[in-house]
Amino acid sequence: MSGLIRFGISMEKDLLGRLDQEIVKRGYPNRSEAIRDLIRAQLVELDWSREDEEVAGTITIIYNHHVRGLSDLLLEMQHKHHGMIVSVMHVHLEHDHCLEVMVVKGKASEARDLASRLIGVKGVKHGKLTITSTGEGLN
Repeated sequence: MSGLIRFGISMEKDLLGRLDQEIVKRGYPNRSEAIRDLIRAQLVELDWSREDEEVAGTITIIYNHHVRGLSDLLLEMQHKHHGMIVSVMHVHLEHDHCLEVMVVKGKASEARDLASRLIGVKGVKHGKLTITSTGEGLN
């Protein structure tokens, strides 16, 4: 790895013990990779806190497709935001319920706003915005 810098970290024994348990449970090859992932996760959170930051994520919703006009409304909302919605996966969970996963990319504030509006539509039973990064700036 070019540009690799070694540094030391001091922490309480109990905290290190918890970290080591998570490393084993999640299958990390070593502490360094686990700590790198923790730092990356925090950097992604920071990106999402900046309104104009370019971010990526998913909006997942579960809804009853028998609710009158709901499917059309959701489709209309998706078309209105076609520049932000990169891809949509539609799954028929059972006779009444569908799951949709929308991959989004755009400004953090716009992605949060779109997720809130989709999740808030009458007939949507559950929804969640899952944040991630475009990968820019993460090594």
